[in-house]
Amino acid sequence: MFAVIETGGKQYSVSEKDEIKVEKLPGKCGDVVKIKEVLMVTGFIGMPFVEGAIVVTKIVKQGRDRKVIAFKKRRRKNSRRTIGHRQHYTLLKISEILIDDKNFSERE
Repeated sequence: MFAVIETGGKQYSVSEKDEIKVEKLPGKCGDVVKIKEVLMVTGFIGMPFVEGAIVVTKIVKQGRDRKVIAFKKRRRKNSRRTIGHRQHYTLLKISEILIDDKNFSERE
């Protein structure tokens, strides 16, 4: 079973036991996070979200990504500028994808 979830303004296609890197979420390593913004579960598409569907995840790691360097140069003016940025992220492990059987049996 797979699902499409939304977190941090981005969409991710996940299945059980996957690990995904998402925008920083509050919590510590080992905390359980329930994501209710499920856009699609195998065979069911939400409008905009699937009611009764929850993706249960566990925080594996909180960290920072590799540095991205933005270099700006103005030619012939001896002017240049270098800026670095490291984005915070959360590494999630998908534990299970839960669906409310009552809501899904009514739709079929």
